[in-house]
Amino acid sequence: MRLPVRGPRCGRGIHSLRGQLTLANVVLLALGIVAATVVSVMGMRYYLLDQIDTELTSTRDSLGGSKLTLRQIDSLSVLSFFRDRVDPDWNREDDPDSIFAAVDTRGEPVGVLGFEPTKAQHDLAHTVGDARALAADPEPHDVTVRGAAYRVTATQLADGTHILIATSTEAVHEGVTKAVKLNLAIGTLLLLLLACLTMFSVRRRMRPLEDMVETSSAIAEGDLTRRVPSSRDPILEVEQLRLALNSMLQQVESAYRTRERSAAQLRRFVADASHELRTPLAAIRGYLQLHDRGMLVDPTERKRAWERMMAESDRMGRLVDELLTLARLDQRPELRLRNVDVCRLVRDAAEDLRVQQPERPVTVDADGSVLVHADEAGLRQVLGNLLGNVRTHTPADVPVRLGVVRADGVVRVSVADDGPGLAAEDAARVFDRFFRAGGGAGSGLGMAIVQGVVRAHGGEVSVLTAPGAGLAVTVTLPGRCVSAEEEREPAVAERSVRTG
Repeated sequence: MRLPVRGPRCGRGIHSLRGQLTLANVVLLALGIVAATVVSVMGMRYYLLDQIDTELTSTRDSLGGSKLTLRQIDSLSVLSFFRDRVDPDWNREDDPDSIFAAVDTRGEPVGVLGFEPTKAQHDLAHTVGDARALAADPEPHDVTVRGAAYRVTATQLADGTHILIATSTEAVHEGVTKAVKLNLAIGTLLLLLLACLTMFSVRRRMRPLEDMVETSSAIAEGDLTRRVPSSRDPILEVEQLRLALNSMLQQVESAYRTRERSAAQLRRFVADASHELRTPLAAIRGYLQLHDRGMLVDPTERKRAWERMMAESDRMGRLVDELLTLARLDQRPELRLRNVDVCRLVRDAAEDLRVQQPERPVTVDADGSVLVHADEAGLRQVLGNLLGNVRTHTPADVPVRLGVVRADGVVRVSVADDGPGLAAEDAARVFDRFFRAGGGAGSGLGMAIVQGVVRAHGGEVSVLTAPGAGLAVTVTLPGRCVSAEEEREPAVAERSVRTG
């Protein structure tokens, strides 16, 4: 059962990244639509009003520049444009598109061309009030006549009469209102479309993050092999996050496996060490109990018991020393590195084997001098353990071959015998602690110490064997050596630290 991944508790509002991105896009587009609508509507209104003002100004200038009086206009009737504008709307009771009114010096409307002033003309004259001030202003003004919006201007005739000229702007306001409604309708549709597209796009783009959540949940449940899959159209930043997360998960899995393996090895190591120590302790305790009960009367039996207890204590001491050596190697101790002649160490080890087993044929291929930068005591222990295995697990007349070769920047030291060899499953565990092939003699720690010392030098150790084909162990060490000046620098630094 998959456990749900719960997010942090938050207050009210939109807290998902998908919702926040969608809201941000919608808000930005809404602001853009509002700004575009305001600019376009204001521009349209200014353009339409400018046309009306131009027409009003042109008519005003024509009348004002004619130098005619109201009587002359009334008697001549030659101003066809004036009659055309006045006649159609002269007797209308509703709101005309244009209003022309003549007002006397008192501001009262007077008849023109035989027509009495209409109610619209009276209302216009009363709304304007001071026609003289309006005529002095070059720009038309906004007025409201009978609830309708007009642009009005005025001009003075030669006899002092003022002519008021007004044009309705209701069509302009209706057009602006329709444009605003149309823009808002289209903007609303665009906002809805953008919200849907953003939700779909963000959901598809955020799919890798959802995969990361699922992978993290699976790993939390114990499936350390899960990884975040690659998306079909990866985004650079998300892909980088996916690769980094997968790399981290790989490291976590490796660390977990290593810890489990180390814990298993530690449990097996403790169990094997307890078993190995229990045997000599049990033997020593048994002989001490026999001696305490007075059952070792015969001097020969007492001597044999004493020798057995000494042998078991020596065995226990060697086991403890080997365990301490492995413990130090696990802590990666600082080695005392200096130039060491590997050929000399191999020849010395061969001489020691000849002294211990004179009847064993020993062949040494280590002429001359091969220097490596290593810890001499550690290399001597490696050679001693390898030859100790030969003495323990092969008959005394089995030949042994030792050799040293420098090639490809490394130094290879080999120890091979013609003994019974090992099976494949035993060869795979030859470096395990307390492993003894076929239940043979020894503590089973010699090869583990060899591997630990070689790895501490940055080298490798390998085994080549088969049943009846003998055993060949090859130790590969870095072939670097240092000059006398470089070798003296650490010693000088160490002495300066101590004296400081």
